[in-house]
Amino acid sequence: MSHDFVAAGRLVMVNIRGTELDSEQAEFLRANHIRAVCLFRSNIVSAAQIRRLTRELREVMGAAALIAIDQEGGSVVRATFLPQAPSAMALGAVGDEDLAEAVGNAVARGVASLGFNWNFAPVLDVNCNPANPVIAERSFGQDPGAVARLAGAWMRGASAAGVACCVKHFPGHGDTHVDSHRDLPVVDKSVAQLREIELAPFMALRAAAPAFMTAHIVYPQIDPVYPATLSSVILGDLLRRDMAYEGVVITDSLVMKAIHDRFGHEQAAVLALRAGADMVMALGTVQEQQAALQAIEAAKARGELSAAMLARACQRLDDLAQRYPVRWPQIDAEQTRADDALLRRACARGLTGLGRPVAPGVNAPVRVITQREVPSDGVSEAGLSGAQVQQLFAAFDDVAMTLVDVLDDLDWSRLPGDGRNRILVSNRHERYGPSSGRWRPDLHLILWNPYHALDVAAPAVITWGYADGAIDALRSWLAGNGDLPGTSPVQLNAVPGSN
Repeated sequence: MSHDFVAAGRLVMVNIRGTELDSEQAEFLRANHIRAVCLFRSNIVSAAQIRRLTRELREVMGAAALIAIDQEGGSVVRATFLPQAPSAMALGAVGDEDLAEAVGNAVARGVASLGFNWNFAPVLDVNCNPANPVIAERSFGQDPGAVARLAGAWMRGASAAGVACCVKHFPGHGDTHVDSHRDLPVVDKSVAQLREIELAPFMALRAAAPAFMTAHIVYPQIDPVYPATLSSVILGDLLRRDMAYEGVVITDSLVMKAIHDRFGHEQAAVLALRAGADMVMALGTVQEQQAALQAIEAAKARGELSAAMLARACQRLDDLAQRYPVRWPQIDAEQTRADDALLRRACARGLTGLGRPVAPGVNAPVRVITQREVPSDGVSEAGLSGAQVQQLFAAFDDVAMTLVDVLDDLDWSRLPGDGRNRILVSNRHERYGPSSGRWRPDLHLILWNPYHALDVAAPAVITWGYADGAIDALRSWLAGNGDLPGTSPVQLNAVPGSN
């Protein structure tokens, strides 16, 4: 390909609307030479439907098509009908590299069968901040070495199944107090400090990772002006020069408020490419996508983006698509059953107890306190509803449910004093508010964010997510038929008697 003819669309990933490719969207992709699309929950209904859609996309975008999905496992999945994988932290609680590799292989086998050749996983963020609002159980843990080992194993399994991984979020999203979907996080650490924790897994796996995804975070000691996604100091100097990374670099979504509200699609797209990214994730409306494309073309014309730089970026993306072509390998029913059984076992092995919890048993009268509904936040799937939580106790003889609209509003003093075993079920992701310090459940079931254990002084069982296998394992334990084999990969020491 001539350096002068790298169309902007070759370097831009877009999203589409709906569950099929209409003629207007197909023409937009063709006219702009777009080769990369990310599909989301709103695009996915069934296996048959998504295979039709990815075939249509492959036909329109050509042999170098990149069709991406967020299928991490745990709460961050888009194809919810595939066998449900444990979260990264559930695998961290097991600590078995062979298991992590097998899980990565099963996840990739599933998404490949649907026509995806790029999965935005695994997460390499080292979750060293209990207040982190967006990572938590999406991380393998708080030890950089363990994160690198388990994520590396997961990636080996995925690559063996023919799907490109994309490690994220460089240079590290584990120590943030702010969700970059909502605002711009700041991490005030030097490169030396980052090398000790956040950068360590990226350093360890840089030779194996086909792609890196950037973080929308400002590191003022490194670049006080631009977040990592737009920073030539971080992407150009640190990643490309110092770490000698030669794989694909893609931005996180430019519609996230950390970028969109400060820079807009147009400026951000140009800055990211100039900083060292190969592909910008210009999601949003067609008008926003078009604006990003036009801004890149204008920057090329002005000489702000060199032809040689764009050609190198395009070549990296071409190489990725060639190494991991879009395919639709068939999975027979026996393999699907085997994968489902594997993933359920993985979830069950991660089940972890803190503070010596005791299963109530089905004959005990219990009061279950939980949040009525937990809608999707756009990143994670919806949490279990109160009705689904109730099903955990379907085998119990005597269950009273207390459903609240927001768990933070729970007034513990107003619960009936009826002598029942009180079981608090944490079905949401946000940390509890200050009132939780006065709650005194007999048992705390944590179905999502493990750091809820720091908010309530009670014996707890942590599932690290609400995949089917995790919920089934918890149901068995509650009835007295299971154990708690996991070990927490993050420090949760506020519960008396925990380990």
